[in-house]
Amino acid sequence: MEEILVVEVPPLQVLGMRERGKYEKIPGMIMNIIQYAMEKGITVSGPPIFVMHETSREEAMKADQEGTADIEIAWPVEGTAAGKGAIRRYILAGGTMAKLVHRGPYEACGPAYQRLFSWIDQNKKRIAGPIREVYPNDPREVAPDEIMTEIYIPIA
Repeated sequence: MEEILVVEVPPLQVLGMRERGKYEKIPGMIMNIIQYAMEKGITVSGPPIFVMHETSREEAMKADQEGTADIEIAWPVEGTAAGKGAIRRYILAGGTMAKLVHRGPYEACGPAYQRLFSWIDQNKKRIAGPIREVYPNDPREVAPDEIMTEIYIPIA
């Protein structure tokens, strides 16, 4: 079982986009941004990040069912990358975060989230911002049980 760590996450310059809808939009949004970066010769400096603006499992499930989830996708980039249209360049805030790495299919992340939420409660912390997931490997290149999802919850 993976250990929960408290980490300092630095602010990141990213190319990103934000839309409302169902979470199934995430893969397409990831591809839109990386295709734009490749077309413009923008150097990507890290894996894609999903920022979830719903702050509880119940809120996220309801928003996904209703198609109203607030979905933000960001790719860390270098240089003076400029966005266009729905894709924009900005700084994704950093801060102190509780981190847990889930290994396995994305759909099976629920228990990892429950562990993190329980740890936050037990340690008398509070959620201090949007939750994020970082995807360090490509599900098209690894077996489902090798997919990694780094879950970060800003805490105070």
